[in-house]
Amino acid sequence: MKANNKTILFVINVDWFFLSHRLPLALEAMKKGYKVYVCAIETDKREEIETFGFTFISLPTSRSGMNIFNEIKVILFLYKLYKMLMPSIVHHVGVKPVTYGSIVAKVLKLPKVICALSGMGYLFINKKSNMFIHWIVLSIFKYGFKNPNLRFILQNRDDLTDIKNLQVLKDSQLFLIRGSGVDLDHFDFNELPNSNIIRIILPARLLWDKGIREFVESAKILKHKFGNSVEFALVGGVDSENISSISESQLELWNREGFVKWIGFQKNMKEVFISSDIVVLPSYREGLPKSLIEACAIGRPIITTDVPGCREVVKEGINGFLVPPKDVNILAKKIETLISNIELRKKMGLNSRNIAVENFSINAVIEKTFEIYEESFI
Repeated sequence: MKANNKTILFVINVDWFFLSHRLPLALEAMKKGYKVYVCAIETDKREEIETFGFTFISLPTSRSGMNIFNEIKVILFLYKLYKMLMPSIVHHVGVKPVTYGSIVAKVLKLPKVICALSGMGYLFINKKSNMFIHWIVLSIFKYGFKNPNLRFILQNRDDLTDIKNLQVLKDSQLFLIRGSGVDLDHFDFNELPNSNIIRIILPARLLWDKGIREFVESAKILKHKFGNSVEFALVGGVDSENISSISESQLELWNREGFVKWIGFQKNMKEVFISSDIVVLPSYREGLPKSLIEACAIGRPIITTDVPGCREVVKEGINGFLVPPKDVNILAKKIETLISNIELRKKMGLNSRNIAVENFSINAVIEKTFEIYEESFI
């Protein structure tokens, strides 16, 4: 069957992630004359996605489910969908879409298959405890990726090396695009807030793997030292489908203890960053955190871990600090360094803005992605 000309299908883990990470790309595709379809697990974002003129298709699965019969149903669903649409480009985002979608696209011989992973944490953070799942997923990867019509986009050099080590894809099929980009006009530079209280935030989904425990323990140390002159806040929602999710009861307990505030998911992250002094993300592994590049663009010093993805955003001692994962004492010490030195916060904040301008523009991400879309795959 022949592919439909200028039709792009995004297959993505969940609808809200499409809006937060792939919306500008889809809007640019529409401007260029593509018919855009979005297939994702549906929460409550269908109507918002459809207001942009995209066709939304609900993906009948969960992000965490691993029932073999349900997973086979998902593969069959994707087969029927791909066969019906025969898109000229299918763009998979996330472990399940990449794993299952690459197989289906290979069987149907779709002309252009783009696979993108925001991070390899699912496969590599708890590799030893998930050895069987790790082996199955990588085995499927190796089958689905043996496809001359496939291109793979990674967000950091470590993930790129991991995919190269599978020895399935040619170098010409691999691309490094650092993150999903930030709108530098919207997330413009802002001076540090003029306040007697220094605000330190951790912006992320509230998963243990994001280093939440280490942040809370650091807050306890520093609140004892600095009292009410500092404020620590967790900015993010509970992701109940993720096995690493922190419970609401635990978050409410932390609220009552008074060392950290949990302010939940915030739609207007620009204002959150403007009202902050220091941004912290002690994650165990990332693709390339969108929250950190937005914090860079606003002009905030950053403390994050020296792990894949996170280390792409911070230049040690220039716009922030890199700390070892799971090390509360060093994390607390680096936060204290910034609390105690406003001139250093200002200097690192300016450097963050410059790094965002040089490396993380949404326009550059869109341009590089369309270069891949529009190249000849034959």
